[in-house]
Amino acid sequence: MDSSNPEISVEVFPYLRVYKDGTIDRIAGTQVVPPGLDSETNVISKDILIIPQTSVTARLYHPNFTTKTAQNHKLPLLVYFHGGAFCISSAFDPLYHTSLNNLVAESNVVVVSVNYRLAPEHPLPVAYNDSWDALQWVFSHVLEDSEDHESWLKDNVDFGRVFLAGDSAGANIVHYMAIKFHAMDTVPSPIKDFKVTGLIMVNPYFWGKEPIGVEITDKFRKNMVDNWWGFVCPSDKGNDDPLINPFVEEAPDIEGIGCNKVLVTVTEDDILRERGKLYHKKLVNSGWKGIAEFYETEGEDHDFHIFNPTCDKAKSLIKRLATFINEH
Repeated sequence: MDSSNPEISVEVFPYLRVYKDGTIDRIAGTQVVPPGLDSETNVISKDILIIPQTSVTARLYHPNFTTKTAQNHKLPLLVYFHGGAFCISSAFDPLYHTSLNNLVAESNVVVVSVNYRLAPEHPLPVAYNDSWDALQWVFSHVLEDSEDHESWLKDNVDFGRVFLAGDSAGANIVHYMAIKFHAMDTVPSPIKDFKVTGLIMVNPYFWGKEPIGVEITDKFRKNMVDNWWGFVCPSDKGNDDPLINPFVEEAPDIEGIGCNKVLVTVTEDDILRERGKLYHKKLVNSGWKGIAEFYETEGEDHDFHIFNPTCDKAKSLIKRLATFINEH
């Protein structure tokens, strides 16, 4: 075997390849951009280490305050979880950096974009555990005074208005973080008294063994998505693992998300669209007492607003997210 042309062991199209020597070659989601002041949106960002034990980091964003009045006005907090099928991308990806600059400018919020660890180096549930640790770090800022607290959160955030948001795999994380928050009501926890106001789930990555809707006829993309989950979460339950299919019998009840409102957004051409529509339908028909909103973008595919942030439909989606955050 020619060492310059190593043999591929696993290919997870279109994200990465794993070679037989153990080398991982990520095809997408590897670029990073530094934080700082974005001149187009007047949003400022910085990177911080939030969980030293596991080296979990985050990128923080907030509007670049220019007046004393603005500085004294507490803002909603959005905790964001990026997409990438749990195996690519990061909080420092230039695509996410641009998208979150736009969202912060439009909605006037503070953002914590969590950089959880990726599979296959860190198979699931590591990403969920990292995300939960990040949320506990966020809420620690209102529990007690500490020199270790991040001033951008301590000084600028209204912790009565906290939203969890994410796209694709990040939207999946949002669901399970909300379920876990609700479960805190029944066990001792320093964060049990804090509430999440709402959830934003953009093109959520849920799946299942049995195809529904367009999945029945779109065999190529169904097979592609079928392969993702077994790679990031080796399990004998496959695509009916409760983490990827929230409607199997052993999954926590969807009504246990424990927040006041949810926005689910999908796109017309996305193979994951049917799962997002099903999630919204199941939530509306459950015993959950909140408000479930739904928004569909016609003629676009998965995460189009990330890849083409300047198009009119992307701008409309960002405005819809901002409205959800700021409506009372």
